[in-house]
Amino acid sequence: MVDFKAKLKDVPTAPGVYMMLDAKGEIIYVGKAKNLKNRLKSYFFNLSNRTAKVMAMLEHVDDFRYIICASEVDALVTENNLIKKHTPRYNIMLKDDKSYPFLRIDMKQSFPRIEVVRKLKNDGAKYFGPYMQSVNVRDITDLIHTAFCVRDCGRDLSKTSRPCLNKHLGRCLAPCSGEISSETYKAEVQKVVDFLRGNDREVERVLNEKMMRFAEEENFEVALNYRNKLRVLEKIVRKQVSALPKEFNLDIFAFESNGIISAINMLVVRGGKLVGGENFTSTAADEDLASYIYQYYVNNAPLCDEIVTDGSEDILSLENAVNKLCSHTVRVVEPKQGVRKQLLELAHSNAYDAMIKYGTQDERKELRTTGAVRQLAELLGLKTLPNRIEGYDISHISGTDKVASMVVFEGGQPKKAHYRKFKIKTVEGNNDFACMREVLTRRLLKLDDEDESFSSVPDLLLIDGGKGQLAYAKEAQAATGKQDIEIISLAKREEEVFLGSDPTSPVILPKDSVALQLLQRVRDESHRFAITFHRSLRSKHLSESVLRNIKGVGDKTANALIKRFGSVEDIKHKTAEELAELDGISHSKAEYILEQLAALTAKNNAPSDL
Repeated sequence: MVDFKAKLKDVPTAPGVYMMLDAKGEIIYVGKAKNLKNRLKSYFFNLSNRTAKVMAMLEHVDDFRYIICASEVDALVTENNLIKKHTPRYNIMLKDDKSYPFLRIDMKQSFPRIEVVRKLKNDGAKYFGPYMQSVNVRDITDLIHTAFCVRDCGRDLSKTSRPCLNKHLGRCLAPCSGEISSETYKAEVQKVVDFLRGNDREVERVLNEKMMRFAEEENFEVALNYRNKLRVLEKIVRKQVSALPKEFNLDIFAFESNGIISAINMLVVRGGKLVGGENFTSTAADEDLASYIYQYYVNNAPLCDEIVTDGSEDILSLENAVNKLCSHTVRVVEPKQGVRKQLLELAHSNAYDAMIKYGTQDERKELRTTGAVRQLAELLGLKTLPNRIEGYDISHISGTDKVASMVVFEGGQPKKAHYRKFKIKTVEGNNDFACMREVLTRRLLKLDDEDESFSSVPDLLLIDGGKGQLAYAKEAQAATGKQDIEIISLAKREEEVFLGSDPTSPVILPKDSVALQLLQRVRDESHRFAITFHRSLRSKHLSESVLRNIKGVGDKTANALIKRFGSVEDIKHKTAEELAELDGISHSKAEYILEQLAALTAKNNAPSDL
C-alpha cells in the first residue's frame, strides 16, 4: 500500500479531480475539490469528518491519483465524465442515464403536434417538463386532446386525406383535410402552450362546458368521462405556490444523509406551481450534491430559470457548469428566507423521509441497531465492535439521595433484564465526578460476579458528561485494572464525543448519523433510569419521614409499612385489616395510623385564609 502521508506532500493546492484506487488498480471513487491537497488530507487524517460510508470506502483504497483542472467548473465536468466512464461503485450515479419525459411542441411546423420525448434538443421547439412519478405524462396528453382540438397523429400533412374519427368526435380540427388554415390551428395549439405554462382555467372551463352539454343531452356515460377528466385535472394541477409569480420555473434539490444512507429530493415548480417531485436514495460514499445535480442536467437539460439548493460547496461553479448545458441563463441560489427557503425545507423533509424509509422494515431496523453499532465502531475507530454498550448516569438533588444507573444495549437494542441500579455509598455532598468513579469501580469489580449482567464484559462504556466525568471514570478503570475496555463520554450541549484514548480532541459525529442516534438513545435511557430510581428512593424516604412523625410509629414500623405497601399514598388507600397483617401492628394501631394520615391529607388540602 502507498505511503499516503508521503504522497500527500506532493499534491498541489489547485482545483481538480481525484480518483481512489483499490488494490487491483480499479477506480472505486471519483471526487472533485477546490483544493486537492486539503480534500485528500481530510480523507486520510481527519477522523471527525468521516462518515461510515467513507470509512467503508477507505478500507478498500490502496492508492489515489489526481488531475489538476483550470477551474472548479472544469473539475465538475471532468468528474462527471470520469464517473460515466468508470462507473465507480462508491459514487452517486445515474447509472441508467435516467431521463424523464417532456412534452415537445414545434411551433415552426404548420400544424404542430404534441410529442412525448425524453431528450431535449436545441432545435427551437418548445419543451415542457420534466414529468416525474407524481405526474403521469399520459394524463397530461389525454387532458390536452380532450380539451383542445389538436391532432395526436403523425400523418404526412403535405397532402390532404380523409379525416379520422377524432374529427367527428370534435377532438381534432383535422388539418389533414386541408379545410383549416395554419393560423387557426396554431391559435388552438397556443391554448395548449398556455395550459402547459400554468393557465389551467381554460381547460377547466372547456371540460365543465362539455360535461354539462352531454349531461343535458342525457349522454351520461360521456358526461361521466368528462367529470373524471376534471378530477384528473384537479389531481395534476397544484395550487399556486404562495408568493411565487406564475412565470417562475424552479428546480429544488435537497440532500440528507445518516452516514450510511443518502437521499436526494428534487421538487419541480412550473408556472409558479409545484407540479412534481422525486427521491433518489443511495448507499454510495459521495455526499456532493453538486455532482448529482450536474449529472441530472447532463441527461435532462434544464428548463427552469432557477436551481434552488443548499448542498453545493460552490454555487457559482455549479451555475457556470449548468449554463454550459442550456441555451438560456439559469441561476443557482441558496435561499436564506422567503418562499424559496420554505420550498427547500419541504425538499429536505421529503429527502429525510425517503432516507429513514429506505429498504424494508427489517432493513430499517437493522440500520438503527447493528448498522449503528458498525458505524459507531468505524467513526470512532474503536478496536472492538461495541456489541454490548453500558451507559451510566448519576441522579440526585443537591447531593441527597444520590443514585446511579447502568443500562445495557446489545446489538443496538436495550436489554432491560441487564439494567442495574446503584446507591452511592462513599461520596459526601454534591460531587458527580466522584460518584461516577465509585459506580464504575464497583461495577468493574463485579466482572467475576455470579450476576448475569455484571459478569458480562462490556465492549464499550458510555458516560453521560464531558471530559471531567470521563477522567474520573478512567480512574476507576485504572484502579480495577480494566483499561482494556473502551470508554467514551457524550457531552449533551454540543453532543461532543470524548474518547478515553484521546480525551483532548472531541469527535463531532454527523447529526443525522445512526451512530450518534444510538449513543443518544443509550444516554437518554441511562438518564431516564437514574431519575426514575432517584424519584422512587426519594418518595420512599419522604414516606418514611411522614410515618415517623406519627406518634407511636418508629423506624421499624415505618420501614415495614413502606416495604410492604410502597409509599404513604398507597398506604392511605389500604384498610386497617390489611395494615394489621404486619407483625407489631394491632387493628387499633392500624386504624390510628390511617386516621393520622387522613388528617394530614386534610390539613394539606385545606384552603388558605389569604
